[in-house]
Amino acid sequence: MTKITAAITAVAGYVPDYVLTNTELEKLVPTTSDWIETRTGIKERRILKGEGLGTSDMCVKAIEMLLQKRGISPLEIDMIIVGTVTPDYVFPSTSNVICDKVGAKNAWGYDLSAACSGFVFGLVTGSQFIETGKYKKVIVVGGDKMSAILDYTDRSTCIIFGDGAGAVLLEPNTEGLGVVDSILGVDGSGRKYLHQKAGGSVKPPSHETVDAREHYVFQDGQPVFKRAVVGMADVSAAIMKNNNLTSEDVAWLVPHQANKRIIDVTAERMGLSSDKVMLNIQRYGNTTAGTIPLCLWDYEKQLKKGDNLIISTFGAGFTWGAVYVKWAYDGK
Repeated sequence: MTKITAAITAVAGYVPDYVLTNTELEKLVPTTSDWIETRTGIKERRILKGEGLGTSDMCVKAIEMLLQKRGISPLEIDMIIVGTVTPDYVFPSTSNVICDKVGAKNAWGYDLSAACSGFVFGLVTGSQFIETGKYKKVIVVGGDKMSAILDYTDRSTCIIFGDGAGAVLLEPNTEGLGVVDSILGVDGSGRKYLHQKAGGSVKPPSHETVDAREHYVFQDGQPVFKRAVVGMADVSAAIMKNNNLTSEDVAWLVPHQANKRIIDVTAERMGLSSDKVMLNIQRYGNTTAGTIPLCLWDYEKQLKKGDNLIISTFGAGFTWGAVYVKWAYDGK
């Protein structure tokens, strides 16, 4: 029996029009453009403006582009998995909302909360439904409206994050292309360093939690940075070792765009030169679950059928993972 793999057959993304530059942030918090760029690599980020707009609206834009590029109807979609930590609502799921908005009436799906690793976890999960033969077309989308949970008086967080979404279509492949291998991990003890203090069942919303500004992202930067540097580098090197890949074999590293210094260390550990590293953090900042599909979207035209990609991430929780993907089509 021929083995079925889950291949990425299309990719699309969406970022809002409004550009929030480092210069503008200088007016909001005690910082400088040079300080931000030196420590993070970020020059600007996109912010979703408009009353009543949420994460689903960005995801819908990406999915509609995806369907158009692939030339298929939303009625052909079997499933939509959404990686996000900024859902439209506590319930129903953002996937539920997206299915309705794009007209995917034959699809079902759910949200997957793994912070910056949300897309990677969703990619591995979605691939299982393809590999078993259960479904033919699965969309995995990563998107976050981080501006909705940012305190723009907190220099440690507001300079880092932006809004955006990206999506991929998974379809069956019998040429050995697509998702080849993955390593995923979590360490819940890391939650104390990066989380949202209130709004969940442990600490429900109240007048006191709002007054205390506890519905925004809280981050203790140094422990997160140290773990992310080690975590992304280690898991990327491990997936290469597991699949007998050398630096010459790898066409692209597709890293989560959290901090350029973390990305540089990961690439160095893998023995990769900078021209093999996808990078767009300077334009979008950290869009959390959106960073990796947005990278694939930005670099799609440079990808060739059979290219070996290592997708690598690290996120709050802590969560981390790496996926070995053989690209399934020529981007041009």
